[in-house]
Amino acid sequence: MTESKSNGVATSNTSGSVPLIIQGKDVTTANSFTVRNPAGGDLWQATAASEEDAIRAVEAAQAAFPAWSKTKPAYRRDIFLKAAELFEKRKDELKHYQIEETGAEDMFVDWILPLTVDQLKEVGGKCSSIQGTIPISTEEGRSAMIVKEPYGVILGIAPWNAPWPLGCRAFTYALAAGNTCVLKGPELSPRSYYAIVDIFREAGLPDGCLNLIFHRPEDASNITNALIAHPAVKKINFTGSTAVGSIIAAVAGKHLKPIVTELGGKASAIVLEDADIKKAASACTIGSFLHAGQVCMATERVIVHLSIADSFIAAFKESTNNMYAPSSPAPLFVTGTGAKKTKALVDSALAKGASVILGNPKESTEPDATSCRMRPIILKNVVKGSGLYENESFGPVVAVYTFETEEEALAIANDTDYGLSGAVFTENLAAGLRVARGYETGAVHINGMTIHDENSLPHGGVKKSGFGRFNGLAGLEEFLRSKVVTWKD
Repeated sequence: MTESKSNGVATSNTSGSVPLIIQGKDVTTANSFTVRNPAGGDLWQATAASEEDAIRAVEAAQAAFPAWSKTKPAYRRDIFLKAAELFEKRKDELKHYQIEETGAEDMFVDWILPLTVDQLKEVGGKCSSIQGTIPISTEEGRSAMIVKEPYGVILGIAPWNAPWPLGCRAFTYALAAGNTCVLKGPELSPRSYYAIVDIFREAGLPDGCLNLIFHRPEDASNITNALIAHPAVKKINFTGSTAVGSIIAAVAGKHLKPIVTELGGKASAIVLEDADIKKAASACTIGSFLHAGQVCMATERVIVHLSIADSFIAAFKESTNNMYAPSSPAPLFVTGTGAKKTKALVDSALAKGASVILGNPKESTEPDATSCRMRPIILKNVVKGSGLYENESFGPVVAVYTFETEEEALAIANDTDYGLSGAVFTENLAAGLRVARGYETGAVHINGMTIHDENSLPHGGVKKSGFGRFNGLAGLEEFLRSKVVTWKD
């Protein structure tokens, strides 16, 4: 194992293995894994942590906690604002990393990078909002106060698909609240995550407050279990699939540790009969196919009023062909395994009676494990009980349904184990609010696509889409605990 201290100078040099960052130092070990470009070819090696390395990261965060938890809000704020400045300064470098590692298109990266800069400014501004209360004690001659305190060491486990906002929120709110952090980055986009932590190091975050590890896929269970079990780790946050989130929540529960999760989704867009059809079709196109559908809030069901179904479908097809022209390269999955899984769901749905509205069924079902590409496909008649109806596709697939009453539309939208996001399109705000109240989701967007994230608004799901909230004041409160102090007057 070797350690080195970064000189804090931004660089796009990608030679050598992507290091871990522990106690403010770059760390390389004897083990590594290969990072591939979804478009083809190997990119670089990334250092693989052992259990011992993971424990060292926790110990570094634990050692940094006493001093960091006593820092003043203005000190923390200035670090966040400096990090925001560095994100903007290094945006071309960061964009390059994300495209290389995840295959993201320009439109997606150009959205989430400014979103992340805004997050850092937003969180920086909230550092001074932490406050307790002084309630009136019911006992005569006694007074009380409630103070808010950080937990200690927070373990953040973040996904590959939107490294900047999702990677940052795994630790920014926790840091702002006075906690220290271990960030477990994904093996599919390690250089993107290294850049995030390097930016905070350059921004002046004290050594040990934020530590970064990666590991080989085969080591995931042992290392994750060791991190969660460590007595210094007081809370966990996880963003990723429902299947993995269930496992991590179970391990956290075994050790009686709280956890915040944002998991899978099966978002619906309900199009009422008075909707602006072209605007709704455009929003459904982007909501369904942005980043090859590899977004937890992606639109997977479009539920349109029967009276406008033909007009909407025509507009939906036109919008999809304009944005994702058949002559352009097909959207990229991050791995061939993901593409194969989504194509298998489409193939199974077609075998159970689904039909194609737009797309080439052969191209969208060919189980080629080596291919990371898949063109958008719009289906209808996807029946309950099929894999595509029940499960998140996490790909460029959407199914269209029709309804005649709002109750029918909501019954279809809510007929899922997930509940992260939803949308409704209408020119009648009262109708939109009425439908929003009937949705079983963490968020509903009226006349906007299901993919929506604002740093000032709490973000999270219901049912199997997770629990707890990221973002906003709610996101800050997740990483603070209450302490009651009483005294005799």
